[in-house]
Amino acid sequence: MENLTNKQQDFFEKIKEKYGNNYLPSFESVAKDFNFKHKNSVFQYIKRFRDLGLVEESNNRFKIKDKFFGAKLFSSKIRAGFATAIEDDIEGRISFDKELNINSPSTFVFNVSGDSMIDLGIFEGDLVIIKKCSEAKDGEVVLANLDGGLTLKIFKKQGNIAFLRPANKNYPDMYPEH
Repeated sequence: MENLTNKQQDFFEKIKEKYGNNYLPSFESVAKDFNFKHKNSVFQYIKRFRDLGLVEESNNRFKIKDKFFGAKLFSSKIRAGFATAIEDDIEGRISFDKELNINSPSTFVFNVSGDSMIDLGIFEGDLVIIKKCSEAKDGEVVLANLDGGLTLKIFKKQGNIAFLRPANKNYPDMYPEH
């Protein structure tokens, strides 16, 4: 996208944010959404984006190509030990929707509240991705419905007894009432 001016780059990012990977509305609607005086200005931007391969056209409708969505994936490695400089080499983009199948109707994202899972690196304010499944295995982190409330814990099974274990030694194991 080095062939774009700063103004074009800014507009491209704004339409990505507003319309996502859906087809863009009419040039007139886009002009109205971004306070352009004339729809021809929008047409000129979109034509430039199409010519550079940023958008695709189908039946006179335009859509930003999927490869321009997702988090930037850097080719540089980061150390888990001592700090290191990071290069600006972007390898591509990665879509968490696709990689983690977040668009699945059985996948949900929750904000974490509390500190009962800190020993696993799950902290207050973190986002967790939950995929609904029919059964849990011993040792898996689960979002469980315990006596009418939801809680994020480690599923444990000892013999015929199933219970939930926090990942913080300051909290006791939890056993369902029924």
